[in-house]
Amino acid sequence: MPDNNQLHPFDQAVKLAAVAPYAYQGHIPQTYANMVGPFGGIIVAVILNGILSHKECQGVPISVTVNFAGPIADAPFALALGLIRTNRSNQHWTAELTQGSEVATTASAVLANRQETWMMSEARAPSAPKPEDVASWPAPSEPKWIQRYDFKFIRGKATLSGQPAKDSESLLWVRDEPERPLDFLSLAALSDVFFPRVFIRRQKLGVAGTVSLTTYFHADDSSLKRQATRPVLAAARGQRFYSGYFDQVAELWSDEGELLASSIQMVYFKD
Repeated sequence: MPDNNQLHPFDQAVKLAAVAPYAYQGHIPQTYANMVGPFGGIIVAVILNGILSHKECQGVPISVTVNFAGPIADAPFALALGLIRTNRSNQHWTAELTQGSEVATTASAVLANRQETWMMSEARAPSAPKPEDVASWPAPSEPKWIQRYDFKFIRGKATLSGQPAKDSESLLWVRDEPERPLDFLSLAALSDVFFPRVFIRRQKLGVAGTVSLTTYFHADDSSLKRQATRPVLAAARGQRFYSGYFDQVAELWSDEGELLASSIQMVYFKD
């Protein structure tokens, strides 16, 4: 087993220590720090890692919902799991992440034993130049989690010019930095890799934080292995900004045009 210094930064961040049959402890490092607490995507990956590494886990994830009840401090946390039910084709889990007496995050996840069935994809990948033809974004040094990804924006970049954009859509190629083979954990984190849509639409910073995020996984192990370390095509847009909250819908595509994951989240914001 490699020590922390030999692990990829992502694997260091999601690392957990089992302390009881359904309980873990962990500590997300500053390398994934956001404006307040850790990057939301790494929290999703931590929770999913607890479930997927459990000895009673059956199947692969098809959905995970994480509700962010409060910020997570730069300190150890406890993760408690609940195996709600195991059926022939799917399995249901809950999770609760706490620090001290405070609940910071709650979650639920569904795993499935995928079967060979009729297949069809009605969604179509957005048209985009090849990733090697798009320059990497010179990411700022803060917040730190941004340094953990290589962003190649096609449109919808945060210029922060103060001049409102015509819409909140973003399209970009993105991968872990340094490179890391894609798996369900990193795919879960990538579903939250987009900057708040209100920042893109208004092109200025403000106060915003995800309240609830659901990711649906359309990939299987073979899809992820084919993608390997190559960047995924990521698309996101907001649908309505209203009374302090807005939603974001997003898709993650392989470079072969396969839909790997989709997500929707609700985000709190204020002027």
